[in-house]
Amino acid sequence: MLNHEINRQFRDRLNKGGAVLLPGAANALAARVIEDMGFEAVYLSGAGLTNTYLGKPDLGFVGLQEIAQHTATIRDATQLPIVVDADTGFGNALNVRHTIRTLERAGASAVQLEDQVTPKRCGHFSGKDVVGLDEARSRIKAAVDARQDPNLLIVARTDARATRGYQEALDRAAAFIEDGADITFVEAPESIEEIRGIPGALKGTPQLLNLVVGGKTPIMPLAEFEEMGFALLLYANVALQGAVYGMQAALGQLKRDTMLDESGPVASFSERQRVVQKDFYDELEKRYAL
Repeated sequence: MLNHEINRQFRDRLNKGGAVLLPGAANALAARVIEDMGFEAVYLSGAGLTNTYLGKPDLGFVGLQEIAQHTATIRDATQLPIVVDADTGFGNALNVRHTIRTLERAGASAVQLEDQVTPKRCGHFSGKDVVGLDEARSRIKAAVDARQDPNLLIVARTDARATRGYQEALDRAAAFIEDGADITFVEAPESIEEIRGIPGALKGTPQLLNLVVGGKTPIMPLAEFEEMGFALLLYANVALQGAVYGMQAALGQLKRDTMLDESGPVASFSERQRVVQKDFYDELEKRYAL
């Protein structure tokens, strides 16, 4: 399926209503697993990419080219819509324009931009700050103008809750909607009351809620958030945290026992090949054999 058709279907899905559970992937293998498990979309996590690609914390170490490269590999590996975390857009409004064009060509279905200063920090870390409202709005305006496919979605995130208060976060999200954002994302609300107030204050525009395992935002079942009015429920790094846990379990057993077979805490060899579609490539090889 062509990317513009994936994008159109994703916009239609959000317009239909009901919450989409959005797991994050740090690489193409994680995206394959997410698609195989039956999820509707995948999120390319900047934090996850930083952790897996560089082995560093989410402190603004990855740039546009790394994100574009991973967007393209995930697009090649899956037919799911890809929501891409583009951090602050990597500069001023002109840089944001370039970021949107680059990620759209790479296969993004939605691009998320935030109002943090550069270098950014994970939204659930302490010590972050946001730029002035005019600069933040210029990023969103440039992003909206830059897209070539009208179904490419612009996700506008604000981190103002942490430093300037809950009401300013809502005010910023409302301003981003005026500037053309398709989805808004108030990062790190800290109570059920704050969470509940977001869709009520920003009616008419889909809202994304980031649920970080171990983070600042309370976690509840999807149905309760859906009833509040959220459109996207993001679990950006559940797959990554699960992978770390699994690696520690498997390697811990190997270290302890000095051997490991398929009875250990690992996927089988055949399952690993199934997930990466080896049968499909075997058939292609036969088709093109001389």
